[in-house]
Amino acid sequence: MDRLQAMEMFVRVVETGSFSKAAREFATTQPTVTKQVAATEARLKVRLLNRNTRGVSLTEAGALYYEKCKIIVREAEEADNVVRMRQTQAQGLLRVGSSVAFGRRVIVPLALDFMREHPQLQVDLSFEDRYTDLVAQGIDVAIRMGKLADSALGARFLGTNPWLMAASPKYLRKAGTPKRPQDLSGHETLIYSSVQGSDVWRVLPPRGEAVTVPVTARLRSNNLSAVLAAARSHMGIAALPWYVAADSLASGTIVEVLKGHSLPEQEIHAVYPSPKLVPQKVSAFIAFLQGRFGERWWEGLPRG
Repeated sequence: MDRLQAMEMFVRVVETGSFSKAAREFATTQPTVTKQVAATEARLKVRLLNRNTRGVSLTEAGALYYEKCKIIVREAEEADNVVRMRQTQAQGLLRVGSSVAFGRRVIVPLALDFMREHPQLQVDLSFEDRYTDLVAQGIDVAIRMGKLADSALGARFLGTNPWLMAASPKYLRKAGTPKRPQDLSGHETLIYSSVQGSDVWRVLPPRGEAVTVPVTARLRSNNLSAVLAAARSHMGIAALPWYVAADSLASGTIVEVLKGHSLPEQEIHAVYPSPKLVPQKVSAFIAFLQGRFGERWWEGLPRG
């Protein structure tokens, strides 16, 4: 039996005045408690309790030991309670990771809403486009796009990230507006290289099979802001997620090309270090996010 539990037993024997009452509290037998107190006395080489038929009383050394044990036991209980509270309430520091564009445009406003609902929570947002080792970086939950590789990480599906094709009205007046997916081959295109890695677009019509179209990349970038900027600057037809294009579409700076057609959407997942003993702050944040990624979720984002 460890020393802390021995102290707890000793404290309860003193406070109840009985070995048998203390034994019931610890769901054990009176001889076990008696032996534990005797073992403590043997270890300390001092008598802590006087035993008689009427009960127990503290020796001078026992009174000193009891006062110190009370403090230690209370501090240990408080330490346990702090940890339990952190596991059952959304509080403390929540470290969230995401890609740069998705983080700035989507996660920031959602995280701020979540913080308003949980005033005892602090949030640390970290945005990087490269792969992040959650454990090494101390990330509590990361938002990732696409199919997930098998791993020991915990993961929850949040929703989907749909893509479209868009260009500025000026570009389309100059180069013509595509009427069918095959027409894209005659246009300059703007490619987000982290997703559309090749010079081939897989275009999904409203009905029927996907159409594979070879395209010419006027610009290729791993930064979605660069792709959007090029589209707004009349450089070609861009492949963009709806959440990136939404404001520019609303203002008319760019317009959807081949309306009703789309590019393959991505799955959105919340990923966390382990599927076991998930902290409440992580579970609460994931549940909050799951309620925000419904159909056409990007339309609910703040403008700008």
